[in-house]
Amino acid sequence: MDSYYLSIIVFLPVAGALFVAFWPKLSTKQIKLFSLFFCLVTFGFSLAIFAMFDRHGGFQFEQTVSWIPAIQAHYHLGVDGLSLPMVLLTAFLGLVAVLVSWKIDKRPREYFAWLLVLETGILGVFSSLDLILFFLFWEVELIPMYMLISIWGSGRKEYSAIKFVIYTLIGSALMLAGILLLYFKASPFMDPGQSPLDMVALSQAGLNTDLISVLPAIFFLILAAFAIKLPVFPLHTWLPDAHTDAPTAVSVILAGALLKMGGYGMIRICVSIFPDVAHKYSALLAAFAVVSVLYGAAMTMRQKDLKRLIAYSSVSHMGYVMLGIFALSQVSLTGATLQMFSHGIVTGLLFAMVGLVYDKTHNRNLDQLGGLARQMPVIAVVFSIAGLASLGLPGTSGFAAEFITFLGSFTSTLLSGAKLFTLLAASGVVLAAGYILWTLQRTFYGPPLERYDHVPDANNLEKVPIFALVIAIMMVGVYPAFLTNVIKGGIDIIGANTHLFGV
Repeated sequence: MDSYYLSIIVFLPVAGALFVAFWPKLSTKQIKLFSLFFCLVTFGFSLAIFAMFDRHGGFQFEQTVSWIPAIQAHYHLGVDGLSLPMVLLTAFLGLVAVLVSWKIDKRPREYFAWLLVLETGILGVFSSLDLILFFLFWEVELIPMYMLISIWGSGRKEYSAIKFVIYTLIGSALMLAGILLLYFKASPFMDPGQSPLDMVALSQAGLNTDLISVLPAIFFLILAAFAIKLPVFPLHTWLPDAHTDAPTAVSVILAGALLKMGGYGMIRICVSIFPDVAHKYSALLAAFAVVSVLYGAAMTMRQKDLKRLIAYSSVSHMGYVMLGIFALSQVSLTGATLQMFSHGIVTGLLFAMVGLVYDKTHNRNLDQLGGLARQMPVIAVVFSIAGLASLGLPGTSGFAAEFITFLGSFTSTLLSGAKLFTLLAASGVVLAAGYILWTLQRTFYGPPLERYDHVPDANNLEKVPIFALVIAIMMVGVYPAFLTNVIKGGIDIIGANTHLFGV
């Protein structure tokens, strides 16, 4: 039964999507309750495998079935210390997204069906150990994201949805070219019975010495897709538009889980399969990471729209992830993975809070907000907690993740100029403190405005998802070891296969 757990987790949401889409005569309330049920069960299974996971083991809960024998493609799922936290995060945010969407009354059957399909696509990416299967799930998220933004979004929703599709398709085309090139070039070097599409086998095959002339091309073709998704400057411009015009729940999933596909892919494929290429170009990629941190923070300080502000802050915070990845140390890779998890829950909460502020005031412009703490104290407090976690306040997940990442990158022996890169990136924390505190002051403090005298605070239903996210932020901040102990096992396997940090 253990080998089926991941398949259940991955396909439960899409089963729920089919149910709510095609079961006749469901009321709007029943559609929401069934969507909540499927997400809750999915989250329950993800908690179960997290509890059962052997912290000292490798890939677990594996399921391998021959899928396309002609090209040695397999339906191969499995999780290790790197992917398991991402599966848990996605299942959790899927549940939060349904609760955040409770007031949706425009075509609810379609909305919740697409939301559930989106969750399956992301879970599949984090669970796949076959490159073709990975690519298939990578593409699955494209259609639901387009539909959710273009139909239920606001502002220039069609423009933002199409821009997201174009960027993603360009990245996907480059990734597919890289996968095909890797397939043809790696096949002769694989042991009998091993598939050149198997991520685990490829990471153990030692391709770097055999295919040194072509590996950089494969590396950068695949990396391009991940850099767009993360996103990395200058490939980030789709993100602020998508966030600004997307519904609140879609922003939660987009910032919380979708972006993490990029960072996860960099570690799982680019570092694990091409360690020598990653090492050779680590300084160049770390420079892009630092530019993303500083540029994202600078652009954040110029924003007046709350959603656009948080979108640019995501560009900055994802720069920390990329720096941790290409510092190529055990500690920095652990920190980068923890940063992905932390950013998922922190920024998910920030977008949920912006959604609540907009729902109550019908305004996201900082120039037109102010003094809201008097009318909505719960929203003000929770928004402040999310903001302080984003700037890395001790006791929150943001501090633990950023501290471990910076410590790992600063002490890295494989990244040329590691100390300079780390110090420059750490200055982004100072900028983050500036724009977060400025945002909180402009939104919630200062003289109260008469037009907001009668706006309500969060109701009991709205408190459930935001309090759940606050608890998660505090849990990781107070005791990060419950995640880092899991993550470290996955990073150690990468070290053992690649010999990057002497494991």
